[in-house]
Amino acid sequence: MAASNFDTNAQGELWIACEQIARSPGHPFYARLNQVLRTEGFDRQIEALCAPHYKAGGRPALAAGVYVRMLLAGYFEGLDSQRAIAWRCADSLALREFLGIALSERTPDHSSLTRIRQRLPLEVHEQMFALVLAIARKHKLLRGKTLLIDATTLEANAAMRSIVRRDTGENWTQYIKRLAQAEGIEDPTAEDVARYDQKRADKKVGNEAWHSPSDPEARIAKMKDGRTHLAYKAEHAVDLDSGLIVAAAIEPAGSSDAQTLPSRLVQAQVNLLRAGSEQQVEAAVADKGYHKIETLDWAREHGVRTYLPEKKQRGRRDWSKYTSRQRRAHQLNRRRTKSKCGRRLLRRRGELVERSFAHVCETGGGRRAWVRGTENVAKYHLLRTLAFNLGVILRAVCAVGKPKVLQDQLKGVISTMISMLRAAAALIQRIITPHRPIPRAFLSGFIRHCMLMKGRTTPSSTGC
Repeated sequence: MAASNFDTNAQGELWIACEQIARSPGHPFYARLNQVLRTEGFDRQIEALCAPHYKAGGRPALAAGVYVRMLLAGYFEGLDSQRAIAWRCADSLALREFLGIALSERTPDHSSLTRIRQRLPLEVHEQMFALVLAIARKHKLLRGKTLLIDATTLEANAAMRSIVRRDTGENWTQYIKRLAQAEGIEDPTAEDVARYDQKRADKKVGNEAWHSPSDPEARIAKMKDGRTHLAYKAEHAVDLDSGLIVAAAIEPAGSSDAQTLPSRLVQAQVNLLRAGSEQQVEAAVADKGYHKIETLDWAREHGVRTYLPEKKQRGRRDWSKYTSRQRRAHQLNRRRTKSKCGRRLLRRRGELVERSFAHVCETGGGRRAWVRGTENVAKYHLLRTLAFNLGVILRAVCAVGKPKVLQDQLKGVISTMISMLRAAAALIQRIITPHRPIPRAFLSGFIRHCMLMKGRTTPSSTGC
């Protein structure tokens, strides 16, 4: 009787011919992505950028192209940690084909990803990001005239229970115990400390008094779901016309949005120049958190129109401490924001920027950082935004931007064709019977079905 495949005592074959090894035909999505990257010479350009940071001789290191491709696979598969990415690449035949690793070779582990990330500086990751923008420009997707800017919080790789006092170095338990002793509780037990902490009125913690020894650059902040965590701030500048992320950066959590806005505009302009575009940034759209008179004056001085709503404040603004030029910049921004064009741009900002955060942070697995330090988090986040831009390019070229979407593409086309046939039959029936008028909503629905067949759900937007 033949041994079962799950019998651990069964002796395997000593030699296996190469033609007998199982080979994957490859995933259709990764095959198309490979085709785009190969056409543009992506791996060759990546390795040319990283060559100065590799030493000649010694043990062969992980190729920079494989390092980037593994992190791309992590984004497209929705994996957040390097361990999960390394395991998935070792387990999947399709990802092996995407990485160009034969079955007789071992896939890189998570420590290899860490070493390459530490070896390559942040500037190299920014140049990699600009390479994808250059590919988008070749496909006539990148414009960069109007930028939509917003920020979100990323959970840091550090726990709140590990924070200590900056002045004394005490952890939370030692700090509460000292307060309890000051209140007259001699030699308090753990139960006494917990009871005292529960009844205590002032329980707020701030970045001025507390920090994390494991990740000193992380800051205490409130997350989107209302929880308090050590976190970083991720900021995106998105192109209005294409939805591409033109600039992405990591800032300390709690940093002022108005102070980081000029940095994002300058970074976006640098990335456009690196991508080979001569387009100047002409307009910036953001929410009321970015509104500051000094920022408005800086943008006007550099030829950038701003669409920043004002914060509600009590009473009248004191203009004695501002110059006439700053007051003029404030008036022009208010006029643009309240115009019809400004309201439309603000609606588009909420749609496109939040979409980038949803793909990069939620479905792309980037909401929590598994590395520590602003530079390491920025490297990791840049490669995820790079993968997001590749998805936008593939969506324009192949009408698909994620692997799971391609699996259901045929089903969606068939259902759309059936819906169009039903709508056409109903339209013909209503034309035959002239006494029954054709409702306007019915005609708009029929037109929408026709647009879906062409891959367009909404008309393309342009700047004002």
